[in-house]
Amino acid sequence: MAKRLRPVTAEFLELAPTRLVFVSQLRAKPDQVFRELTEDASTWPLWFTAVRSAAYTGPPPYGPGAGRAVTLRGGSRFVESVVIWDDPHRFVYRVEQSNVPGLLAWMEEWLLAPSADGGTVLRFTMAIDAALTVRAAVRLARPGIARSVRAAATRLDARCTGT
Repeated sequence: MAKRLRPVTAEFLELAPTRLVFVSQLRAKPDQVFRELTEDASTWPLWFTAVRSAAYTGPPPYGPGAGRAVTLRGGSRFVESVVIWDDPHRFVYRVEQSNVPGLLAWMEEWLLAPSADGGTVLRFTMAIDAALTVRAAVRLARPGIARSVRAAATRLDARCTGT
């Protein structure tokens, strides 16, 4: 059974008890990356292999307030809502409900900035509040999460550039 999480605002990205931040350099331009992140949630498993399925829960057009349903490999499920849709710079969503025990609040941000070489500097932030045991598990899992996010960024870049 899914549990409702505490609703949080964008400030949570800086204030969360557990924050994981990953930075990647992409060849694709920010508008290409933003489009891939936002236009069709069902494509996420093609580049982010930790995601088994993802879909918007309502009809387009999508933007702030849009809902998403996401299932990760291993069975974790999330109902999310888009909080910030700032094309082509920032995509933020928070988890509204999850079947993961011990979660209290969760928000993720994809921040895209033009790089000097014409590509994109991608900063992905996971902000989490949870029971102490869950927070400890997330911290211990950080190296594996980092590998997963790096690989996802590489595949995301390849989808955006067609390489």
